[in-house]
Amino acid sequence: MKPASPMPEPLVVDAEPWTAREIRQQPETLRQTVAMLSQDRDRIEAFVNPLLARENLRIILIGAGTSAFIGDSLSPWLSRKLGRAVESIATTDIVSAPELYLRSDTPTLLVSFGRSGSSPESIAAVDLADQLVDEAYHLVITCNADGALAKRSGDETLVVVLPDATHDRGFAMTSSFTAMTMAALAILGNSMTEARISAIADAVEATHARSLSLTQELATRDFERVVYLGSGVFTGLAREAALKLMELSDGRIVTAFDSALGFRHGPKTIVNDRTLIVLFVSNDPLTRCYDLDMLIELRRDGRSGSVWAVSAQDIEGDVLTVPDMAGAPDVDLLFPFITFAQLFGYQVSQRLGLDPDQPNASGTVNRVVRGVRIHPFGA
Repeated sequence: MKPASPMPEPLVVDAEPWTAREIRQQPETLRQTVAMLSQDRDRIEAFVNPLLARENLRIILIGAGTSAFIGDSLSPWLSRKLGRAVESIATTDIVSAPELYLRSDTPTLLVSFGRSGSSPESIAAVDLADQLVDEAYHLVITCNADGALAKRSGDETLVVVLPDATHDRGFAMTSSFTAMTMAALAILGNSMTEARISAIADAVEATHARSLSLTQELATRDFERVVYLGSGVFTGLAREAALKLMELSDGRIVTAFDSALGFRHGPKTIVNDRTLIVLFVSNDPLTRCYDLDMLIELRRDGRSGSVWAVSAQDIEGDVLTVPDMAGAPDVDLLFPFITFAQLFGYQVSQRLGLDPDQPNASGTVNRVVRGVRIHPFGA
């Protein structure tokens, strides 16, 4: 008789979804991103600095979906920082109506954001700029070394590929969003010191820890509608937060976004007793006054199911407070604030029995957009 075969070692399967890991890893991927950019500083500055020295240079931040919302979030702050208008225009707008957005006689730097770098509109927008703008320059910030944008070359192009961990495997963009946002701040804002990135990363980590039980509890309340509000840089972030929940709930939760002041002008009619409202509160003294006025009004109305604030300063009532960031500029708060929204979307996805890594079981919505037919310009 043959001796009995030894029992195989038990198979250990890491069942945690990619999405959960990619939300949690953001403190580290933010640090990795800045470290990588620091090592590549000479090459980056040799390309970017001469362009920024040109007073007539037009800067456009471009992307689709979440990548476009990076531009929406950063353009107000970068405009002030650089002392010139920095525009955010979605590639989906450029591709469908290029002559409305591109000017042939104006030197233009297009900053392309792309997790995969292979979305049809991202590629087409860059090609259209080369076709229609006499002097077109390209700064590509991508998470995928194998994507189409990452393979571009030439004297008018700088490609920055972020650490591989930022190339989210989950459907919803999480660490890719924060890493590309950080990269743009470091490259164009040129003010990401070691102390600053450390404070941001620590705040993201602390916010993740503080949000876990809160987002789990909020998910069990089965809200039918969720509204995110924010002013300044947080208006773009509110849009990203609303998209995260819509994606991760496979559209089962109605989501909306607006600015704090804009919400009164009609959109407020969405509120009923099954609505959760989340307001990202600014650190700017003036902007904060308007945010708090809206927060007080929403709570006084008593029409919503719940009203929460996400703030770096103390507020009465239901609030998630980000620690040690009370004096930080709003642009630094983009990172911890979005952590709450990412976690809430993830918890809702779990609550609904969906796969957070691929919540759209029908396959009609994909991680990299499919089915886009690019029509030739001028045909």
